[in-house]
Amino acid sequence: MQKRKKHGYAECLKYMQMLEEGTSIHAIHMKYGINEVRLHVLWDRYQSEGRSGLFKRKNIRADFALKRKIVLDIEENHLTLHAASLKYGASSQRMSVWLKAYRDGGLLALERIKKRGRPPGMGRPRKNSKPLTELERLRKEVQELRTENALLKKVRALVEERNARLREIGHGPSEN
Repeated sequence: MQKRKKHGYAECLKYMQMLEEGTSIHAIHMKYGINEVRLHVLWDRYQSEGRSGLFKRKNIRADFALKRKIVLDIEENHLTLHAASLKYGASSQRMSVWLKAYRDGGLLALERIKKRGRPPGMGRPRKNSKPLTELERLRKEVQELRTENALLKKVRALVEERNARLREIGHGPSEN
């Protein structure tokens, strides 16, 4: 198995020139390890847009209206994902997810597709720009100490409970 390799602009241009000279997509795939589907997409973009079609595209932010338009176009006009990808600039993988959601749950399912990544507000807490007053700092410290004290009481109760169970069955408590 060949290690996955990035194929930059220069390599892709070389592959396009090889295709123009008559080399097959499969031969390029076998020799250089580039995915055949990606090669097909690049070849179609190269034929329609020229060299600029080989540059990496920006990801599009698809709202409900765009997803709806793409999915309905695919369904009504029987477009392939590849053709729709070239037409709208969205990846065929994303469009297949939208299409599956549409076929399973209708148009409303397109609105409910879960966004990837960490939800907002889940990062590290932001530090306040203004320093705490003495009273606020002391209140915060008291709250932290209360929390720590409650935790230690809980641990102590669990240890005592475990020791009591061990005494019941005739084993002595551990020395930890």
